[in-house]
Amino acid sequence: MTAMQRTCLAAALVAGHEVLRRGASSVDAVEKTIRVLESSGLFNAGIGSRLQLDRVRRMDASIMEGRSLRAGAVAAIEQIRHPISAARLVMEETEHVLLVGEPATRFARYFKLKSDRQPVPRRISFKPVHAQQASGPTKKTLDLYRAMRVRRTVGLETVGAVAVDRSGTVASGASTGGIALMLPGRVGDTPLIGCGVYADNGGGAVSMTGVGEGIIRIAVAKEIVDRLAAGASPALAARLVLKRLVTRIRGAAGALVLAPDGRFAIRHTTPRMCAGYWTGNGSPIVRDRFW
Repeated sequence: MTAMQRTCLAAALVAGHEVLRRGASSVDAVEKTIRVLESSGLFNAGIGSRLQLDRVRRMDASIMEGRSLRAGAVAAIEQIRHPISAARLVMEETEHVLLVGEPATRFARYFKLKSDRQPVPRRISFKPVHAQQASGPTKKTLDLYRAMRVRRTVGLETVGAVAVDRSGTVASGASTGGIALMLPGRVGDTPLIGCGVYADNGGGAVSMTGVGEGIIRIAVAKEIVDRLAAGASPALAARLVLKRLVTRIRGAAGALVLAPDGRFAIRHTTPRMCAGYWTGNGSPIVRDRFW
């Protein structure tokens, strides 16, 4: 974690807590915290999102609140500065949970969400070998992906937040630009409710980071919340589910876990995870290791 990332994480915690201090909802706090991180360019989210193999920046985000189990998400959205706000609009302005691709981008623009002001990356077009390949990854893209898979790295720096407000309502959210060397069209855990995020006042709130393919296969966020509802502490619930992720499918992930009574845990199976917390007393705690 760089000094700039550490400072940004602390600033995001302060911004989110200020929302709660004013009496606003946990959803407001989660959105505000993530927007600070998306705007920074320091993390793999928002304007800092990495490019896919066709040199296009596509982003995913989701948000959920635990009182009524409302949730919203977007996947493969482009040129929007704050995908987390687009996800919240899906939750509050539609009867849907997930919008994807170009329609998600048009939806965000309809509500006048701020565009990413960075230059749009140059698109690289490959001529498909067969006409039926035109709507999906081309042969050259697939060949490039296969050649580079050996250099795949963990999906670092997805951003997320969990919060509980004065009413005891929990919320969780996450935003990401995906993982290194991802094929166009790939969607990870972040926009999938129950995988990358979950929130239920009967258990707690969870936001995940890591390699989405493993997180999806275990449905990690929902399983952790279910264990909270069954009486496990945040630390125990996170440890048991992450252990299953590693032993069952050799997955790699980190989790933010929060109970409605304020107990929380930050756990990860990776060597480091940039994260922090703040209760409003003293200064925000920001580290890159939590055990």
